[in-house]
Amino acid sequence: MHTNRALLTVQRAILYLCSLFFLWPFYWMVIGSFKNLQVSLQIPPEWFPLHPTFDNFRILLTDFPTLRWLGNSLFISTVCTVMVLTVSLLAAYSIAKLRFKGASIVFGTMVAAMTIPHTVLFIPLFKLMNQLSLTNTLWGALLPLVGWPFGVFLLKQFIQTLPGELMEAGRIDGCGEFQLFTSIIVPLAKPGLGVLAIFTFVNSWNDYVWQLIILTKRSQYTLPVGVKIAQQVTEFGINYGVAMAGAVFATGPILIIFLYFQKYFTKGITLGALKG
Repeated sequence: MHTNRALLTVQRAILYLCSLFFLWPFYWMVIGSFKNLQVSLQIPPEWFPLHPTFDNFRILLTDFPTLRWLGNSLFISTVCTVMVLTVSLLAAYSIAKLRFKGASIVFGTMVAAMTIPHTVLFIPLFKLMNQLSLTNTLWGALLPLVGWPFGVFLLKQFIQTLPGELMEAGRIDGCGEFQLFTSIIVPLAKPGLGVLAIFTFVNSWNDYVWQLIILTKRSQYTLPVGVKIAQQVTEFGINYGVAMAGAVFATGPILIIFLYFQKYFTKGITLGALKG
């Protein structure tokens, strides 16, 4: 009994230390946002701001269209999430429940596509968006994210676990294919859809490199891209106070979503592990 308690105490101590280790950068980012440039550069550093200031947030909100950037990010992430859920659910349902030739080949292609690094696709995607006249538009930033193989894979693995007897009972009752999909599959797939929605929102919000490539107009910037531009290089170098304030502003919404839907993230780890 004493051995088990001692082991549990040691395990908790290790977890607390690991938590402090991973939370330290976030803490440093938050306190840095309340320091002016001189304090940010001083050595030894202030571990806690003795004279906190909101000037960095004021500069960010008054000298730059930060709220416009926030709206752009919310538009891209929200629309992308809705479109990914729709496309992925239809594709996953077709592969998991409808019998057609080549279903295994299609699914295998989806899985293989997940191994392709996203950076490899930047040049062909940019050429395609340029031909469609979608450069410097929010649609050009979000449309390449819609065809996400991971979304099809995740929902296919989830839908495949749903009992086929429910669909057979629906067909006996006279339900058509569309009614089966909307009345049976969609309600039962809500846990999987919730998981995919969070993953998609986070992925599209943090898609910094592609947004930096496709968006060059200041008014079209997303929040992560705009915050990078707003760091303001001075004669002393980067204004780290403004940089930290921008990081807090950009991290805040996604952190709130992550903490609120944390159980869905945990559940998403197991959904993909279900036997197909």
